[in-house]
Amino acid sequence: MIDEFAKDNLHGRLRRDREALLWKLDGLSDHDARRPLTATGTNLLGLVKHVATIEARYFGEVFDRPSPEPLCRWQDSDGSDQWAAEGETRDQIIEFYRRTWEHSDATISELPLDAPGQVPWWPGPFLNTNLFAVLTHVLSETVRHAGHADILREGIDGRTGLRAEHERQIDEEARAAHFARIEQAARSAAPTG
Repeated sequence: MIDEFAKDNLHGRLRRDREALLWKLDGLSDHDARRPLTATGTNLLGLVKHVATIEARYFGEVFDRPSPEPLCRWQDSDGSDQWAAEGETRDQIIEFYRRTWEHSDATISELPLDAPGQVPWWPGPFLNTNLFAVLTHVLSETVRHAGHADILREGIDGRTGLRAEHERQIDEEARAAHFARIEQAARSAAPTG
């Protein structure tokens, strides 16, 4: 009974956070969705592609249920799973992610939490694992990258939040005053001289 509760709870959170990640693309131009926003090239559409690839590999290969989707090579040196190439559209990447959800959801639904799996890229004693460990790992990866996306989106247009229903109108004056308070606190903590 606790296994089904745990699986349903984790799976529900994964579904919620998938949607949060996609929501970060809403209303953006193709350029803003794709452009590098950090020194390492992190970008919003690339985060979606990366998380889709993570899910496809973990809920596919690990449980001998390979993804029906063609996947880029795992963590290529050029980071091709983390950015959209010129020939890839936003819609193609979003649809790849949504199709991956279907495959992942089938794996999660059909297997018990203790179903064995093998993660060949995990070291030694962690190679042999189970659905519970993989589900919590993929959930943490999704949450981590949704957090990255939240910060990137805030840098583009100030939009923040977990989901559309949590979004509030941005009070630019209040936000600037809050920023100034934090900056002043930081400056006062710096050593003088």
